[in-house]
This record gives sequence, C-alpha cells and structure tokens, in this order.
Amino acid sequence: MRHLFILSVIISFFLTACNNDDWLERDPKNIITDEQLWNDPVLIKSLLANYYDRLPALHGVFNTGGMTDIDDAMWSGHFDGNWHNDFQYGDDYGRYWDYGLIRDINLALDNIDEYSIELDEEQKTLFRGELRFIRAFVYFELVKRMGGVPLVTEQLIYDYSGDPTPLQVPRAKEHEVYDFIYTELEEIKADLAPNNSSQTRANTFTTLALESRAMLYAASLAKYNNRMASPITLPGGEVGIPADKAGDYYQKSLQASQTIINSGNYGLYDENPDKGANFYEMLINKGNREIIFAKDYELSLKTHRFTYDNIPRSLTEDNEGSSVLTPSLNLVESFDYLDGSNGTLNYQDGNGAYIPYENISDIFENKDARLYGTVIYPGTNFKSTPVSIQAGVAIWENDNYVFRAAPNLGNQYDDGNLWTGFDGPKDNAQFVSNTGFYVRKFVSEAAGASTRGVAAQNWWPWFRLGEIYLNAAEAAFETGQQAEATAYINTIRERAGFPANSISNLTMEMIRNERRTELAFEDHRYFDLKRWRIAHEIWNGSDDSEDAVVYGLFPYRIVRPGHEDNNKYIFHKMRPTRFRRPRFFRFANYYSSIDPNVLNNNPKLVRNPFH
Repeated sequence: MRHLFILSVIISFFLTACNNDDWLERDPKNIITDEQLWNDPVLIKSLLANYYDRLPALHGVFNTGGMTDIDDAMWSGHFDGNWHNDFQYGDDYGRYWDYGLIRDINLALDNIDEYSIELDEEQKTLFRGELRFIRAFVYFELVKRMGGVPLVTEQLIYDYSGDPTPLQVPRAKEHEVYDFIYTELEEIKADLAPNNSSQTRANTFTTLALESRAMLYAASLAKYNNRMASPITLPGGEVGIPADKAGDYYQKSLQASQTIINSGNYGLYDENPDKGANFYEMLINKGNREIIFAKDYELSLKTHRFTYDNIPRSLTEDNEGSSVLTPSLNLVESFDYLDGSNGTLNYQDGNGAYIPYENISDIFENKDARLYGTVIYPGTNFKSTPVSIQAGVAIWENDNYVFRAAPNLGNQYDDGNLWTGFDGPKDNAQFVSNTGFYVRKFVSEAAGASTRGVAAQNWWPWFRLGEIYLNAAEAAFETGQQAEATAYINTIRERAGFPANSISNLTMEMIRNERRTELAFEDHRYFDLKRWRIAHEIWNGSDDSEDAVVYGLFPYRIVRPGHEDNNKYIFHKMRPTRFRRPRFFRFANYYSSIDPNVLNNNPKLVRNPFH
C-alpha cells in the first residue's frame, strides 16, 4: 500500500510538471518545418540556390553535344555519338514544359506570405523578387520554344470534386506571355536592388538584362514572322504576334539595354592588351565587370566537364575523352579581317591554285581577335603550349599536290619533319579534330580542369554586357536610330581589335554576323535564327549549302625539295566524313510540339502549327 502511494505521487508529479501540448507537439528532429524554413534566411537562400540551379537552357549549360547541334560545329568525339552529325531537328526538338518548377515557385511565394513572420519586410520583398525573376526566366524559356503557354501564377489545388476542369488552364496568347514577363520584371526590379553587387543572384540589372533579351525576341517575332509568305500563327494567338507590336517591344528592349550600359555598374572586359587573349579571359576570369549574371561553379561544390570534353587531344590530362566539339570552317570565316574585309580565308587564288604560307598561322593573320578567343586554330597555343595541328604533307607529283596523312598522329615524314600533328586534324577519327579547329571559348587552362577527378570551375554567363550592346544595336537599328546602332556595334568591334568607327554603313546582316561571332557557343544562335525567321533558310538541308554543311580546313606542309615553297603550308577545304547530313530545320521546328500526355491531360490546350 505504501509503495502504491509513492508511485501515485511520482506519476502525479510527472504529469503535473509536463505541459502536455508542448511535450506532445515538439518539432521533429529529422524534418525542417515550414515555420523553420521560411523564417531562416540561410535556409531560404539554400532553397533559392536549388531554383537558380534549375534555370533552363536549351540543352543545359556547358552541354557539348547540344552545342554541336545548334551552333557552328560538329561532333568529333566517340563514334557512338555521331548521331549529332546525322540527325534532323525533330518535332519535339527544344520541347520544354517545366510546370514542376513553376509550381515550386508559386508554392514558395505563398509560403513566404503565410509563414515568414520573423523576417523583416525588406527580406521578404527581396526573396519574393528573386522567385518572381526565376519564374519570369522560366516563362521566357517556355514561350521562345513553345509559343504562348498557360500563365499559372498561383498554386492549382485539386478540390476532390471529381471535376478537373479548374486545373486545365488554356494557353495564353504568345504576346501575353511576353507582356507578363515584362510586367513582372518591371514590378520587381527595384525590389532586387539589395542584390545589385551580386553576379549570381537576381538583381535590378538582371531583370533589365532579361527585359533586353525577351523584348528583342518578341519584337523580332512581331516583325519577321509577319513578313513570311505564310506567317506561322494560330487563330487564338497562341502563336503569332501582331506586327504592330514590334515597335513597342524594340523600344522596351532598347531602353532596358541603355539603362544597363549607362549605369556604370558594368564595362566591357578590356584588361589584356592582347585582344584575343582578352576575349578568352573575359569568360574565364570570374568577377569581372562584363558579367551581369552567371551560374557559378566551385571545385569543392559543383564542377563541369566542358574542358574534359573539349581540350585539344595532346593536352588532355585524362586518359579518355577530349576534342569532342570541333568548330567549323564556316564559323572561322564569319570573323572578318581587321581591315574590314570579308572573313573568307584565302587558301586558293582566283585560278583555284593553293596559296602557300610561310607559317601555318599566317592565313589567319589580322583576323578579328575574337577568333583567337573562340577557336584554337593552327599555329596557336593553349596553356602556353603549341597545339600541334597539321593534317599531313602535300607532295608535289605530276604538277599537282597529293595529300598524305601519317598512319599515326605525331609521326614524322621521311624528311625528318612533322608529318601529321599530335592534334590532327584527322578525317573520320574520334577524339581528335575533324575540322582542323578546336574550341577555346569556355575551355579552362586551370590545372586538372581536363580530368574527370577535378574538372573545371569556370562559370557560365547567363547575361553579359557584350550581348547587351548587341541587343541595343539591333533594337536601335530596327527603330531607325542608325547612329546609335552603329556606335554600339563599333564599340564591340573596337574591343575585338578593329579600329574606331570601323563600320559607317551598318546593315542588319552586319548585326547578325556580329552576334554569330561575339556570342558563339553561348546558346544564342539557334534562337537568333528562329526569331529572325531565317533558320529554315540557313539550315535548309541541302548538300550544296555553305551554312547547312559543316566544313573543315586541313593544313598541309609542302614537301617539294628544291622549290621555294618547300616546307611552307597550304590549306585544303574538305567536308568531314563524319558529318553525314546537312542541318535541316523545318517550319515545324519554329515551335516545338507539345507532349501528347500534356495534351491528353488538358483538352483546353491547342497544338502548335505543323504538329
């Protein structure tokens, strides 16, 4: 009895001492609650990092294979990947429909409003602005690939009524999506000012940069789609922007670009008197003032393998891979000479005879310095080491040159001199250039960058000032402001080594070529050709097309003992064997097809033209 009394006292004390609600409703130790997450700035930034990491690009950033599909290059990697040289753009090419990310952002916006009671209003405004910027970025990626898409700006929650129609949002008009992007960016640009010193988080200037690009796209579509013999449209406006909207969009793009240029926050990178090296370093050296917004990489956190994929064969630090993307002769010739003449290389005279050059790099002399910063061509270095590019020897026989390649890369010829370089080029081979060129842009010179174990940490520029100058030039040109447009283009060209005011009579063709050279491999060319509505003309599927076919230029050392040209170099234009099918872009590719499963789930969606 005495023991029962004592036990009763202990239990009573225990129960009395406990606050039942607190004890039973303690926060779990293995789950972060909404209240914890949305009141902790560190956790919110961590979540934002996930969303920034999911920002879309056509194939994902630093995607070597994707670049060979949509830019001036071909695939020279493993034979298994040769489909990159033997494909057509399919109906679903470029398809993008990431409403999972849209949903996550809409949910996050609601959660900030509901749970973030311990954050001050400035913090909440900043985080909301970043989320809305990411959402606007995603919608831009959606509209430029798919046309008008459903505009969903809040959570869609099923009510278990058995009726799904409230969740089935129809497509907005194409121009309505562009208008939404612009309105969103205008509303948040001031809210993001606290981030203005950051190059990796949304801020006032990233909103302006997105405005600059998106409004230029909208304007181009409004103008050039309506100039087609049969404009690509849908009756409901999901595809097709009225022509009378072009002027307003161009003006909005120009205004955004000029605000960035005139802000003083950014400047064209111009730190190295060697203009070619300067252009290369602009994209490699982090923290420079040209970069407005970038996706960053760190060796200890996140790396990429673009250098492993693309470093010249003889310089790789790994035992596999390398030399996958090789630029085309077409791209090399798009870089003008510094005297303003056309960039076509002079490898033959008017009679079709080969022109001998004393040094293997002489044919590239006085080219636009951006060529050096973009492409490794014969006679140049990488990592302070000569890249050994020589296809073989040209032997004079029976009044003609006969080209002979060595059995193995790096072999010497009978005269004791180099036969074929350690870096080729070699036709129909893997992991060596098949065009005579290697890519330099984005390939890091850092130790270990070409190994899988270390990889590279140079960043990816979402927006940089060079593009903004080009956007400004195009928008100014299209709105009749010739002098302003010319000044912007000449500023870009002067950074590339051209004399001041090198262009006096600017044309749209010049602007388009400037974008091709300045922005090569930066995920622009495919979309530029689409918005100008010339992709089907450039990539017309013809074997006779200089644009649809990737060509190479192979250098050969002359073997002609006793002749003045002995040991000089000549160049032979060739079509790589591995490049099997000319690029063929169809009208159906101007807008990707919508996944049939998406159409089945939402009967309010209309199909895109030609699908």
